[in-house]
Formats: sequence, C-alpha cells, structure tokens
Amino acid sequence: MRVLVVNAGSSSLKHALLDSAAADPDAALLASGEERWEPGESTGRALDSLAGTRQRLPPAGPHAEALKRALSDHAHEADAIGHRVVHGGDRFEAPARIDDDVRAGIAAAAELAPLHNRAALEGIDAAREAFPHLPQVACFDTAFHRTLDAAAATYAIPAAWAREQGIRRYGFHGLNVSWCAERARALLGAERARRLVVCHLGSGCSVSAVRGGRSADTTMGFTPLDGIPMATRSGALDPGVVLRMLRAGGLDADAIDAALNHDAGLLGISERSADMRELLDAAPADPRARLAIDVFVRGVASAVAAMSTALGGIDALVFTAGVGEHSAPLRERIAERLRHLCVTLDPARNDAARPDADIAPSGAPVRVLVLRAREEWVIARQTARLLDG
Repeated sequence: MRVLVVNAGSSSLKHALLDSAAADPDAALLASGEERWEPGESTGRALDSLAGTRQRLPPAGPHAEALKRALSDHAHEADAIGHRVVHGGDRFEAPARIDDDVRAGIAAAAELAPLHNRAALEGIDAAREAFPHLPQVACFDTAFHRTLDAAAATYAIPAAWAREQGIRRYGFHGLNVSWCAERARALLGAERARRLVVCHLGSGCSVSAVRGGRSADTTMGFTPLDGIPMATRSGALDPGVVLRMLRAGGLDADAIDAALNHDAGLLGISERSADMRELLDAAPADPRARLAIDVFVRGVASAVAAMSTALGGIDALVFTAGVGEHSAPLRERIAERLRHLCVTLDPARNDAARPDADIAPSGAPVRVLVLRAREEWVIARQTARLLDG
C-alpha cells in the first residue's frame, strides 16, 4: 500500500509517500518534502467548531496551505493518507480511521496540545476536502505511552481532579520513540537494548524510559508543555509561577498559556532565538545564549538520570530528532553530565556521527546511539495494518 504520510509538527509540515510493503524505511520512501517556519508563527482563525462545540485553540498556522501543495504533488499516487496526531486524550489508544466522530475526538483533545492538534486538524480537513475518496488514518503519539507504569502516569493532585478532568501523564513523541526502540533492538540486540532511554530533542523535547520495547516513564505529561525546556515551551514549571502571574502579573489564563507555549524555553531565556544552532554560534559572546544552552543541557541530563531510575539502570541511550541527530556539541555536553551512569562518547564517532550510528567507545557498558527520527515510516505501517485489517 502506498501511504501519503502527513506529519504536521509545531514548526514544520513534513509529507512523504511511502510503500508500506517495503522491507525498510529507506527502500519505502518514494517521495518527500518539508516546510519549516519559526516556532509560534501563525495566521488565520483562532477557534475550531464541530457539532456545535467550540474549542479554544491558538491561531491556525501555515499547515493547511503547505499541505494543499503537498497533496497536489503526491496524493494522486497514494492509496491512503496517514496523519500524525500528537494528543489522543484518554480515548485513542491505537490508530483510528478518520470520520467525523474521530475528528471530533481529536478536536476535543486540541486544548491539551494547542501547538499540535490544531495543525493535525488543518491537515485532516485539507486532505478530506481535496481527496474524499482516499481512506485516512490518525496515528497518535500518546498511544505508545499507554503502558506507562501507574506511578509514572499519576499526578499527586486531588483524585477527584484526575477523575473528572482526565488528568494523567499521557506522554508524547511516542511514534518516534517506538521506532527508536525497534531500531535499537535491531542494532544492539534485545538484551543490550532492554533498558533504553530515548532523548527526542527537536522543537519539542522529551526523554522516555523504554523497558523491553514498552514505555515505562516519560517527561512530557498531561500536555506537551511538560518536561524538559524546549524551543519555545517552558517545560516543567513550579505551579506557583502560574499562580503568581495570574494574581500579580496582570495576565489571564489564555495569555499565560500563549506565553508558556510560544515565548518561553530557549527563546524566553536567551531573548534571542529558539534555534539551538544560532544559540551555539552566539554563545561565546552572548551570556543569555550560554545560559539557555546550560539550562537545556541540565534539563536533558537530569531527565536521563531520572529515567534510569524507572528502569533500574540503563543499557543504551538514544539521541534522535533535529538537535539530537545533528548537534555533536550538545550530545557531548549532555553525556559529560552522565558519567556517573557510565555514559561516555567516542569524540571522533560523535563528531562524525550520521544516523544510525553507535557513538560510544568500543567496550563501553552503555551504548549511545544517534538514530534518525522515523515517524513517517511508523505511520505508514500503522495505516496499512489498520486498513488491511
């Protein structure tokens, strides 16, 4: 089956036509494209409505127009369309064929992932309008984390809040984390990849603990705003900060929501850029850029150490996604903070690393992999499997 995969991220629109019957992702790829923009850039309407229910969402981004161009290039060659959807809420624990009811469920979870589900809905609507005859499938990042340990999924809040509002740790980046677990087992063997920590470091960032191929813990929580600092998102935050800004900062909930999603993280600290490459270039002369990098490195390393406690140790560490795959200096600085966990890098291998590579020294007890993000391949396979029954 030829599947057109649509991956609408917080700052990008990726699209790829893949043959789901191919033996590996490189052989499967028939065509691909990508458009990127600054995180937080947006235009268009602010609200979505369906079946009389209005959801408070951020302004729509450029995804719809970008997808229309992608569809005109590739959809006539496709047998189906698969969409990456970041938040499935408590409803979707597996891929789902898209109809009005499934779209409503995705919209209902949009307030929990305002940078992402809005983009996915734009992609779904554009594809359904342009090619109504093609079956479409939603594949959810949250689904992989349905195996989270109960202690990892539960917040220490009044139990009534959790019951009434569905508040729990959902976890994200699951499509790529599942691929990394599969790829690590193929490269290292099942035993050497049994206790795996995956650092997905892109515009959005998370660190996940994977035990025997199943999610055991992860840094992102109820929403993709939780966890380690990101390009424009704050990551984990003392709730008192939000209360302070509500009571004394002159901001309402919507303004705080927008600031923590669009104006925080690397951009907020540096007051310069959300792009790690630019911050690394500026760091020698810019103390705010250096501080942003230091906060990021500390956050990732601390999260890796925390995930190792969920696994009772660590057999392999994975770096993936944009920063994880392409920034040797960041990998080096993170690994330097993890020497107590026996994480070491071979400098030459790290500097020359191209996914998929093992950059740990020969004989090191903890293997360190750089793996290319492969959400598109996972989505193509999930789409084909669902439609094939």
